[in-house]
Amino acid sequence: MNTRISTRFGVLLVAAALGLAGCASTDTSTTTAAEADSVTITDAWVKAADSGMSAAFGELENDGDSDATIVSITSDASSMMELHEVVDDGSGSMVMQEKDGGFVVPAGGSLTLEPGGYHFMLMDLTAPLVAGDEATFTVTFEDGSTMEFTAPVKDFTGADENYNDGGMDMGDDHSGMDMGGDDQ
Repeated sequence: MNTRISTRFGVLLVAAALGLAGCASTDTSTTTAAEADSVTITDAWVKAADSGMSAAFGELENDGDSDATIVSITSDASSMMELHEVVDDGSGSMVMQEKDGGFVVPAGGSLTLEPGGYHFMLMDLTAPLVAGDEATFTVTFEDGSTMEFTAPVKDFTGADENYNDGGMDMGDDHSGMDMGGDDQ
């Protein structure tokens, strides 16, 4: 009788150990990567300006399997930054405005930040942006992940768009914020 109890107890211990081992096994399900891990920026640059406003440009590339949405950007070069687009104001004039919903960098694709289109807008520069210098930026994605990049400052002239500020007083100095054209 003692042998039977020992055998049953031993079988129960082995079964319990196997059950616990199953609980401790590693999870083989896939986890979603942070949006910032799949996005890079190439050919980044910033428009030189003495004061007021400027903009940053480049090519955002997403090698991930999911769209990545940029919701904000910061830089020590500016006390206020926005994600901007250039649109027709309905009268034939091109105006800059904040991009609702952020910038979506498609999965396996790219998004171009360029004069006359999408761009990172630097408002209220903290110091002059001089050609040859560099500016550092922190991009925040919808999932809270961040990406940093540094871009050279370049002289640039192009077509002149207005800022559709929605009543916001940006002052008179927009530092010749020329947003169109192909000159670099």
